[in-house]
Amino acid sequence: MERTKKSPEKAVGELLKKRGLTIAAAESCTGGLLSSMITDVPGSSGYFTGSVVAYDNEVKKKSLGVKSATLREYGAVSVAAADEMASGVRKKLKSDIGVAVTGIVGPGGGSVAKPVGTVFIGVSVKDSVFVKKFLFKGERKKIKKLSSTAALEMVLWALKGAGK
Repeated sequence: MERTKKSPEKAVGELLKKRGLTIAAAESCTGGLLSSMITDVPGSSGYFTGSVVAYDNEVKKKSLGVKSATLREYGAVSVAAADEMASGVRKKLKSDIGVAVTGIVGPGGGSVAKPVGTVFIGVSVKDSVFVKKFLFKGERKKIKKLSSTAALEMVLWALKGAGK
């Protein structure tokens, strides 16, 4: 009999439940897909506090506390924005972990410096934030799915690394 690999959303859910931790999401380019994947797991109401889909920069500022200076200097698709989004949603929704995704899913909107597929994912745990840049290939829906899956894998990495 072949063993099936556990989905990252299920693995994250099991670890959160086991440790009694909660998670919240801040999504821009994924438009709610990450939250949908998290809530596809039965029992997710026990650890998922909610999400903010902050597509517009004003929503990023007002709902997540992203600084105007950050958006002006680095843009919404940046390490700094992902950092502030992850920390902001964790604090705003009173969760143990905040995960944020911001990027360019196309087909337009890319540039030489930030081509379509550029995505920054941040994970905020306690006083630490881990942000990673990705460059995904594919069409819009594929980039959204890859981004959401990568975000869950980063949360899983943070949970395993925390060792708690």
